[in-house]
Amino acid sequence: MQILEQRFLRGPNVHADSPCLLSVIDLQELYGLSSKDIPGFNDALLAALPSLAGQVLPIGARGGFAQRLREGTYLGRVIEQVTLDLQTQAGAPASYGRTRPVAGRPGVFRIVCAYQAEKLVQPAFQLAVDLVTALGNEEEFELGPRLEELRSIVARHAIGTSTAAVLAAAHERGIPTQRITEDANLFLLGWGVKQKRLQATTTGDTSFIAVKIASDKQLTKALLKEAGVPVPEGSVVTDVEDAQRAARRLKAPVTLKPLDGNQGKGVTVDCRDDEQVARAFEFARQYGRRIIVERYVEGCDYRVLVAGGQVAAAAMRRPAHVVGDGVASIRTLVERENRNPARGAGHTNILTQIALDEHARDVLAKQGYDFDSVLPVGVTAELRGNANLSTGGTAEDVTDLLPESTRLLCVRAAAKIGLDVAGIDIVCRDIALPLDAQRGAVIEVNAAPGIRMHQYPSAGQPRDAGDAIVQGLMGDSDGRIPTVAVTGTNGKTTTTLLIAHTVRLAGKVAGVTTTEGVFIDGKQVAKGDCTGYWSARTVLGSPDVEFAVLETARGGILKRGLAFDRCDVGVVLNIAADHLGLDGVDTVEDLAQVKAVVATSASKAVVLNAEDPLCVAMGRRTKPEAEIVYFSMDPENPVFLNHLEEGGRGVYLQDNAVVVADGNLHQELLRVESMPVAFEGRARFNIANSLAATAALMASGFSNMQIATGLSTFVSNGRNNPLRTNMFDIRGVTVIVDYAHNPAAYKAMAEMARALLPGQLVGIVTAPGDRRDEDLREVGRVCGARFDELVVYESQSRGREVGEAVDLILDGAEEAAGMSDTLHRVIEVGEAIRYGLELCRPGDVLVFACGSSLQVFVDALRVNDPESADLVAAQV
Repeated sequence: MQILEQRFLRGPNVHADSPCLLSVIDLQELYGLSSKDIPGFNDALLAALPSLAGQVLPIGARGGFAQRLREGTYLGRVIEQVTLDLQTQAGAPASYGRTRPVAGRPGVFRIVCAYQAEKLVQPAFQLAVDLVTALGNEEEFELGPRLEELRSIVARHAIGTSTAAVLAAAHERGIPTQRITEDANLFLLGWGVKQKRLQATTTGDTSFIAVKIASDKQLTKALLKEAGVPVPEGSVVTDVEDAQRAARRLKAPVTLKPLDGNQGKGVTVDCRDDEQVARAFEFARQYGRRIIVERYVEGCDYRVLVAGGQVAAAAMRRPAHVVGDGVASIRTLVERENRNPARGAGHTNILTQIALDEHARDVLAKQGYDFDSVLPVGVTAELRGNANLSTGGTAEDVTDLLPESTRLLCVRAAAKIGLDVAGIDIVCRDIALPLDAQRGAVIEVNAAPGIRMHQYPSAGQPRDAGDAIVQGLMGDSDGRIPTVAVTGTNGKTTTTLLIAHTVRLAGKVAGVTTTEGVFIDGKQVAKGDCTGYWSARTVLGSPDVEFAVLETARGGILKRGLAFDRCDVGVVLNIAADHLGLDGVDTVEDLAQVKAVVATSASKAVVLNAEDPLCVAMGRRTKPEAEIVYFSMDPENPVFLNHLEEGGRGVYLQDNAVVVADGNLHQELLRVESMPVAFEGRARFNIANSLAATAALMASGFSNMQIATGLSTFVSNGRNNPLRTNMFDIRGVTVIVDYAHNPAAYKAMAEMARALLPGQLVGIVTAPGDRRDEDLREVGRVCGARFDELVVYESQSRGREVGEAVDLILDGAEEAAGMSDTLHRVIEVGEAIRYGLELCRPGDVLVFACGSSLQVFVDALRVNDPESADLVAAQV
């Protein structure tokens, strides 16, 4: 077998609403064989992966896949199911898959597999291919080591428990989240001006200075004392003799810990003599150069979580410990406890495994035990001097026991340090009593506190600490900015810019993606065709954007999926033949399926072309809560009229006026003559684009006055909308430069150009070479029937011989025109432009289509007419 192509579909796509890996695979010598045709294949596969026997898919009953194996299924489907199962076995469950043959390529299949972990799915797919290939050739395969590699990938890239709890709370609130990189627990919550950053429980609002203060325990104590918060007295030392002297001065048992430590590292409590102080000092020095010696506060260890200025949760923490059974040694009891599924390495699970190290040995020695001691039944032995979960401790929820005075004290402590999220460590005998009544004290304030103990306490009521952090960070906001996604075959860029122009006039910072680039508040930040996943992410991730307008092209949807889980308004302008024969899109119906991804992602409204049956059909697939808003150039269109009769909203053209219909109220918005983009009503395709833009703006909540102002002031010229009906006067010849490149666009452009002047119409046309032969001939037929003189040039060969696409277009043109003396073959674009101009006389109209840039036109002019070239360049 051979993997021919792979791509990540990171957002909603034509296959699923969730991230998927799309693979194109050639089964080669195994093509045509089913699972039942290969001796021993099914038994070997189920022996290697017994969990496959329980797969529900594809027949809807448990064990269904095993049954399908026995009945015989093709190996592409087997690879799909094995990939999903391997991900599940590795610790990142995935269940959705889809396998389809590639038309016209025997043995080649497209396999789609959902995933949770992007770093995992590709190696899982490769392992599935290797396993199925080996078993298909009746060879043995050692799966174990490769499966362990997959598990290690999951472990390396796993999201921490605390981070996962915050993200789960964000998802519950509908807040979009995005992992900045797969190698870090750094996330973006929300879009544009509403975005916030998160790393574990450190937020973008967490002060760097506050974190520095919290990491300096002595400074923290000084500030807390100043705020009236009870803290244990003590001092900072740098050598063991000073530590012993400090302990003697305190005249009490003492605690030693690193000045800038965390997670309970290097902490020893209840040191009562010089020898214990010395050992504690050496232990603390492993984690820091400066050591705090402070009064030991007797009592239990409590952690209070403060988020957003409120107490979110509180837990009593117990140090790592074991309880004797009268038979097993402490070593055995620890090993037994570490096999608890809830315990894992570091922060990967609800609890952390208990370490049997030198510190544990010293703590046990204080209690009169060692690792081989056998504890009597019911007797507890502690293995740590601190109660942190990160060192194996457990927790019990005590939130409801906190008196109001302690709650206020904790909030004051967090505010004094300057932390938006803080873990306040308290030691006292009874948390239900005020601290001043029992000599209790705040012993630390922690930045980036872990919240496992609150989300998953060993006893007591779980608290949604993640939601408390999200509430403090986001308030009641869902983190979303208004987002409009625009798709269709023709008119996307102009419609997108019309919407964005109106948004900016209304005083909002618009982020825009188009085929020309990415624009933030009218300023270009990226150039090129920016209609895909990464460009949309650029806009949504820009912290100054208040409103996103995203041109969303077929290629971007197919290559990466959408960059958003949902948009507010989805616009589908039209569906016409273009790019067929590529990426499995062979018919206009296939193309409609791709464009429908935008329609089905809309949560507030879907704007559809009532005159396009493929657009109308999308209305049956939209979200139930999404309003359908139709637009129509024909006010008598039956679909449109029926929609209005049922109380729906729409926008239509009547008597050369744009009319907005909202229920029974029909209001004239503005006359077509007042819209520069309509070219006095001749550019009917731009009128349709304006209707769609109006519908999208109406659905987004803009007033009629704001919409009319936007439409009446938008000019489609070479500066703000290049290659979209850009019009120039070249010595009496009206030249239109447009990106038209498919039959529908050429029809519309010829119709508009023919209406401008009574002279002859000259076309300089082409189409990319990756179009099908029939599509290129259709371009020729459309242009040959509509232009008086036709010059065909070469644009992008894309795998064809130079001139091959030109000849196919000319074949179609000759078929339509019935004569060849008006058809001209000029391969080089500059020569084609100059030749086309030579065919013109004053009063004629020339259309230059499918150019890569206006500069190409300027450069061609400059050869023979530098003065005209300068005039055009000044307008770009």
